[in-house]
Amino acid sequence: MAKSGRIICSGCRMRTTVTAGTIFQDSHQPLTVWFRAMWWITNQKTGLSGLGLKRLLGLGSYRTAWMMLHKLRSAMVRPGRDRLTGIIEVDETYVGGLEEGVRGRSTEKKSVIVVAAQEDGEGIGRIRMAQVADASADSLHGFVATSVESGCIIHTDDWTGYQGLEAKGYRHVVTPIKKSGKSAHELLPRVHKVISLFKRWLLGTHQGAISHEHMNSYLNEFVFRFNRRTSTHRGKLFLRLAQQAVAVDPIPYAYLIKGVRENRASKYNILG
Repeated sequence: MAKSGRIICSGCRMRTTVTAGTIFQDSHQPLTVWFRAMWWITNQKTGLSGLGLKRLLGLGSYRTAWMMLHKLRSAMVRPGRDRLTGIIEVDETYVGGLEEGVRGRSTEKKSVIVVAAQEDGEGIGRIRMAQVADASADSLHGFVATSVESGCIIHTDDWTGYQGLEAKGYRHVVTPIKKSGKSAHELLPRVHKVISLFKRWLLGTHQGAISHEHMNSYLNEFVFRFNRRTSTHRGKLFLRLAQQAVAVDPIPYAYLIKGVRENRASKYNILG
């Protein structure tokens, strides 16, 4: 090992560090600060905002806290994670303010979020969520293919975007909402409960103001928390996040802020 703390390969003599190839790569913050951040994030049931993490860790800037949070959220998606199995409710929702003159599933300013919730008796098993371009069949079918194992039962409403799932290897159960005389949350209770909890979490923890271009980052955190909600040992969540932090590729800060620079005005309130 060199005096600089870098590790020298005995074969090629290349110098590297123990954090190379992890989310900690090129960070100016000590690993102890990262571990404290991970502990606070996994031990707060509702998570933390950038300002909250800045205060807790005594960081010098909001930018540092924001960067750490987004890098840790990227580690909340385990590489090669299993797809959902069994009976899966799928529906989409919209996050954003009111849009005048826009009806149905069309949107110009809102984020389109697709949610898959696994049936577990009367309760909810694991979930998957993702931001998609629109509510078209291409977007919805693509989400289902990456989130649910082939051959499973997909339960949706009668939106045309879900038509054709049988050809993709799924058993498709359709429940027409309008003809049933019941509300959507009664007919697809699990997926609508997840949607409600997600919007409440955004409003409570992040005051409802986040950027469209980073929506998937927040979805990653919510899914990570929801799928581990029954864990009685918070230390296991810390361990899981630590394991995944060294398993995902590093994300340069410039990549994280690229979307913000391109569209600084894309803030909205989820109450709309």
